[in-house]
Amino acid sequence: MDRRLFIAGMAATIATPVLATTGRAYQPGLVKAELAAGRTVFVDFYTDWCSTCRAQERVIEGLKAENPAYEQAISFIAVDWDIHSGSELARSLNIPRRSTLVALKGDAEIGRLVADTRAGSIKALMDAALASALA
Repeated sequence: MDRRLFIAGMAATIATPVLATTGRAYQPGLVKAELAAGRTVFVDFYTDWCSTCRAQERVIEGLKAENPAYEQAISFIAVDWDIHSGSELARSLNIPRRSTLVALKGDAEIGRLVADTRAGSIKALMDAALASALA
């Protein structure tokens, strides 16, 4: 294989973003629109290269598989920190870093976790979001 072709192919692979599977990909205004529609929102600030983010994603996906009510009642939104760290959303929520999970309803923050990968902690946050959504 031609070395230049290989290097170009690898560069394209690395530059191609991979979306987290924890939710819909964030676009400016999406969180506000979901909240305005009365939905409970679970926001996952992640990066593709973050091992803590991947651990959180595995826990979130496992919990959603165990309890379909999470996905039925909560709007999960994945925010790529590498792209949106300076966004109005990140600033308004005072997001300190990637691997931050935030649950929101209306104008209120239900709770947040920063760099926490414990299944019990993430489940507690998702349960609080679910209770808020069903209230």
